[in-house]
Amino acid sequence: MAVVIAALLPVFILIVLGVVLKRSLMRLDTQWHGLERLTYFVLFPMLLIQTLVKADLSKVPVAGVGGALLLSALAMSLLCLALRPALSRLDIDGRAFTSIFQGATRWQTYVALSVSANMFGDVGLALASVAMVAIIPLVNVFSVAVLAHYASPEKQSARAIVMTVIRNPLIWACAIGLAVNLMHLPLPKIWHEVADALSWSSLAIGLLVTGAGLQLQGLLRPSLSAGIGVAFKLVLMPALALMLAAWFGLSGNSLAIVAICAAVPTSPSAYVLARQMGGDAPLLAQIITLQTILAAITMPVAIALVA
Repeated sequence: MAVVIAALLPVFILIVLGVVLKRSLMRLDTQWHGLERLTYFVLFPMLLIQTLVKADLSKVPVAGVGGALLLSALAMSLLCLALRPALSRLDIDGRAFTSIFQGATRWQTYVALSVSANMFGDVGLALASVAMVAIIPLVNVFSVAVLAHYASPEKQSARAIVMTVIRNPLIWACAIGLAVNLMHLPLPKIWHEVADALSWSSLAIGLLVTGAGLQLQGLLRPSLSAGIGVAFKLVLMPALALMLAAWFGLSGNSLAIVAICAAVPTSPSAYVLARQMGGDAPLLAQIITLQTILAAITMPVAIALVA
């Protein structure tokens, strides 16, 4: 447990620093919006490309880790959809349901990669990046489709949903990194020097942005919808992922990476998507904030159970 907490502590310190900076030195939303776009479109994709380019995928259980997390995300998505009629009887409308859905299925990549790297170094970073390849396309398609059906004032066409997924820079980064790795394409030294410099800054800035985006108002009296979103992501999702990982025969570091990726809170990018497509953005902000705070307790437990 001490090792797990030591790996998590720098991550949560950076998130708290983001909260402090947002309320002191950098109060303007435009400042953080610029950092968010820089991280999302440049720094973070470069980290994914460089990690996958340098990873020795022959020494890691790609199919097991990716398969366990892919199936757990799929199972959680289907469970949320199956529970939609029951949730509606609790006066949870379509817009609120989309926030529960995103809160239960999406994951905070900055936290997952940071903790994986802190605990297991380059191997952990490579395995977590492989997990992203499995999860990101699925959760993006499902999230956009659910928002289009239950929340968007104008129903999105299948083409619009596909284009939203295709334009995701993280998907492209994963595809490029894997392609270069599998085809053994040589890259010049200058590429690695520039890519490493950009990559090293991505996680720290991403965690600061995560902290700046937390909404601390109303946390003492969370709604029923928020409680459901928190329980699904921090308790049920890790349980599903670890059961599937055991079924795939994973153990050791690989099993711990599955626990890390499944136990992280929801990505703040879900909030942006909710605003764009008519979802209940304030509810989702509450879910993300509660998850981020409570993950400081639930993540060490989930990881310690298998590490």
